[in-house]
Amino acid sequence: MKLGFVGLGIMGRPMALNLLRGGHTLIVWNRTPAACEPLRAAGAAVAATPAAVASACDITFAMLADPAAALAVACGPAGICEGLAAGSGYVDMSTVDAATSSRIAAAVAACGARFLEAPVSGSRQPAEQGALVILAAGDASLYDDVAPSLDLLGRKRLFLGEVGNGARLKLVVNMVMGGMMGAFCEGLVLARAAGMEPNVLLEVLDAGAVANPMFRGKGPRMLAGDFGVAFPLKHMSKDLGLACGLARGSGLDPAIAAAAAAVYVRALAAGDGDLDFSALLKTVAGEGAGH
Repeated sequence: MKLGFVGLGIMGRPMALNLLRGGHTLIVWNRTPAACEPLRAAGAAVAATPAAVASACDITFAMLADPAAALAVACGPAGICEGLAAGSGYVDMSTVDAATSSRIAAAVAACGARFLEAPVSGSRQPAEQGALVILAAGDASLYDDVAPSLDLLGRKRLFLGEVGNGARLKLVVNMVMGGMMGAFCEGLVLARAAGMEPNVLLEVLDAGAVANPMFRGKGPRMLAGDFGVAFPLKHMSKDLGLACGLARGSGLDPAIAAAAAAVYVRALAAGDGDLDFSALLKTVAGEGAGH
């Protein structure tokens, strides 16, 4: 089976490399052509447009930054839909809202092709390790066809039924994660402001009921001022905004998520969008100091 992959950013590049390592023939595209070079060096072919990828492949995967990028690559000029053949497949692993995913699904169906949304839970390191959690929904036959490929990318996969279910669940997951990071940052700042050693807080948290890999992995680096990007802050801000929209559309008041989202927006305004989302600590610490 010949596979395509479009979108070779922080997540897409290691995911595409894992497909290559799994023995697949791979054709890739990225808006910034230089990002294709590591894949070319590893044995992938490089196409000039998303349409060219789709026309040459049985199944094309995508990992794109946001709804606008996902729509442009799928439905815009020289986009995926221009290259899809009847019966071929498109698997969009981007984090978008359900409405965007449904628009792409309809465009793919109009080509006689099959669509699967498959957003992932996990950041750069799980992507590199093939340890993502994949939340798939859409065409069941396509899900079955790509299952071996998904197993190269993730340690767990779920099929959630109709298009939109994967998108909605991913936004809920990121809403929880974004809020957790906000509370974690405030705890670290408060510990220091109250005369306690933040490293001791990390030790106590890791020994108790709220122990988790995010706190354990990011906490020491945050205290050292290391915000090397695994999941960009600008993407978490986007996801929290989408999650709040989902909540309001479901008749709920996302008070806690909205409060967290507002702090991420301030961190964006401070110029920290391209840092890891743990760089929220800088904004929390600055505001806590009255800056």
